[in-house]
Amino acid sequence: MLWDVDHTLIETRGVGLAIYRLAFPAATGRPLAELAKISGRTELDIIRETLRINGVEPTSAAVDRLATALIQGYEDARAELAGQGRALPGAHDVLTSLGANPAIFQTVLTGNLREVARIKLEVFGLDAFLDLDAGAYGDDHQERAMLVALAQERARQRSRVPFGNDRTVLVGDTPNDVAAGLTAGARVLGIATGKTSLDELRDAGATYTAKDLDEAASLLTTLAFEVPRQEDHPHLYPNKTTTNDGG
Repeated sequence: MLWDVDHTLIETRGVGLAIYRLAFPAATGRPLAELAKISGRTELDIIRETLRINGVEPTSAAVDRLATALIQGYEDARAELAGQGRALPGAHDVLTSLGANPAIFQTVLTGNLREVARIKLEVFGLDAFLDLDAGAYGDDHQERAMLVALAQERARQRSRVPFGNDRTVLVGDTPNDVAAGLTAGARVLGIATGKTSLDELRDAGATYTAKDLDEAASLLTTLAFEVPRQEDHPHLYPNKTTTNDGG
């Protein structure tokens, strides 16, 4: 299960833009006149376009400086993010319920920088439900669709269970999320918790749609794969032993 972060699990409610306005001059020495469109894009893509439209050559050094400033900005703004932002209704419940199913491996596929995603999820207490080391992030690749295979491989390494496209569901709130999953060959649950309507998510080609996280929880539970048998995947059941009498 690959979760998007912003407007799927959490909202920063303006804190993210405020951080960008502080980070940009810290990294470039000039004010932020315009921010690139951010919905459903990777941070590398956003950073490069933002630098370009503000008259800064998007060299590797310039991109790295802005990325570093953004990470520090979120670190410094933890209290503000906690007070002004929020975990979306149902976020804790859906992650908890799915996390209780040993057939489901949950991580993230997000356009956020790795450290920014970690900070956001920690601030709202969602990190405990997700294996963030298996996730794929906006500083891994500029193209979002390329992140799916990366997350699948990291999840395989972490769990020792292969995750092909038939065993992968990406959950996101934008047409770009849908396109990334479909381009990679995975199934996509489009969730109308952001600015995109259910009809727009369906038109984008989402395999499934849900109006909110409560509805998503019910749907994702029905999509969960059969719990793997202990004898097939004993490492998933470290506290159990197999007996000959079926116990």
